[in-house]
Amino acid sequence: MPSSAPVILVLGTGGTIAGLADSPATSGRYQAAQLPIAALAASVPGVAGYRIESQQVLQIDSKDLNFGDWFALLDALQAAQRRTEVRGMVITHGTDTLEETAYFLHRVLMPSKPVVLTAAMRPANAPDADGPGNLADALVVAASASGGAILVCMAGAVHAAGVLRKAHTTAVDAFTSDEAPLAGRVEAGNYLPGEIPGQPMSMAPLALPPVSDWPWVEIVENHVHADGRAVQALVQAGVHGLVAAGTGNGTLSLPLEAALRLAAQAGVRVVRASRCLVGPVSTEPGLLPAAPSASPVKARIDLLLELLDAQAGRA
Repeated sequence: MPSSAPVILVLGTGGTIAGLADSPATSGRYQAAQLPIAALAASVPGVAGYRIESQQVLQIDSKDLNFGDWFALLDALQAAQRRTEVRGMVITHGTDTLEETAYFLHRVLMPSKPVVLTAAMRPANAPDADGPGNLADALVVAASASGGAILVCMAGAVHAAGVLRKAHTTAVDAFTSDEAPLAGRVEAGNYLPGEIPGQPMSMAPLALPPVSDWPWVEIVENHVHADGRAVQALVQAGVHGLVAAGTGNGTLSLPLEAALRLAAQAGVRVVRASRCLVGPVSTEPGLLPAAPSASPVKARIDLLLELLDAQAGRA
């Protein structure tokens, strides 16, 4: 491949796609984040007319990600966007928090070039490993899609980050696009664009403050005998924001709602989301405010960015 060819940059962060089982026969028991991204990138077909480069940003099980890891990934993406020879970027990631990382990037990056996240549900040395196929598909999408959206490519389906959810614990097609249409598919090595739904874009400060200055936001859940003591403990400990993962369309037990209202009176920002996989949260007058996203983990990211805007004087 000539050195003047456009580049697809693969950024590795670890996850099951880089995981190894002790034995292929027992691939259900494995350790994530073992293979370097260079080895993963070299193991799949490239895309005609493109050079494939790789960069190891992190090497971690995604369940252990923190805000500092997001900063490292964001820095790598911003640097890649400034490189004129880079056509698109692919991020290999663990599935556990893929939904959150994709949504965070969707809210803060506003990419001018394709950014495609991919992952795997089975380790790299499993007999039926799905990582190589997912990575090969993601490279095709990064070479073909237009900029302006964060996409996720898994099991031949392409999802928009704003509507992505992990819906199954073990299936290779573990992700859905809520009730929205797919953003595309990859079939026989070709990207077939779909529809990218309208989604809230970045409201975050251009220069995010150090992790030590980020607000503390937690999720509390409505359930049988939800009495509000967890809310009281979090308020006493100094929490800045609370996302209430309500039942149904955001309903809360009377004791939990009372505790949340007291928290709001004490200066804690409180919003409601839902435990349900799809559907809206009620916005009827008199209820605690509904979050922009019904997904509790996405609502937490929205609230974090809202509080960061407030800290920056932009609220």
